[in-house]
Amino acid sequence: MKTARIVPLLLLLILVCSGAGGAVSLYPLDKRSLYEDLKARRPGDLVTVIIVEQARAEQSANTASGKDSEVSVGPGGGVLADLIPLLKLGGGDSFKADGITSRGGSLTAKITTKVLETMENGTMRLEGRQKITINGEEQEIIISGLVRNEDVDPDNTVLSTFVADAEISFIGSGIVGDKNKPGLLTRILNWLF
Repeated sequence: MKTARIVPLLLLLILVCSGAGGAVSLYPLDKRSLYEDLKARRPGDLVTVIIVEQARAEQSANTASGKDSEVSVGPGGGVLADLIPLLKLGGGDSFKADGITSRGGSLTAKITTKVLETMENGTMRLEGRQKITINGEEQEIIISGLVRNEDVDPDNTVLSTFVADAEISFIGSGIVGDKNKPGLLTRILNWLF
């Protein structure tokens, strides 16, 4: 009989001590529809930019110039000139130069950016950065630009070729990066000449 009274009291004590139980809703609390896609469109949403950039430039120049000249004085040019034997002076110069400049580069990466601003027409301003450090070498990728909402895929990815006003920076620093820079003497000679 005592156990019959103790069990309800224990249950009551457990309910009081556990606090109020909270119910979890099946519906999202951010006021989105259950049928709405989760495509990025608001400030703070994330978009992954797949960077596939290739650039190549080539320039060539050819220059050629030349000049020949001759001066001669001799008999038949007057009394004074008849006394001087035939004197001929000649000279010339020529210049020829060829040059080719070629430069190319490519960058392939994936970086997740944040939507900073959504404009009235649905265009979004994105910006993101990623810093990687391996064995003391630091590499940082920074991208910013504008992208249209319709260019963003349903999985919130977009190719960098669809980013307008894109600014993509790939910066490296460390021992290897420092060794790729010209030395002080080379920089001074390049400045002088």
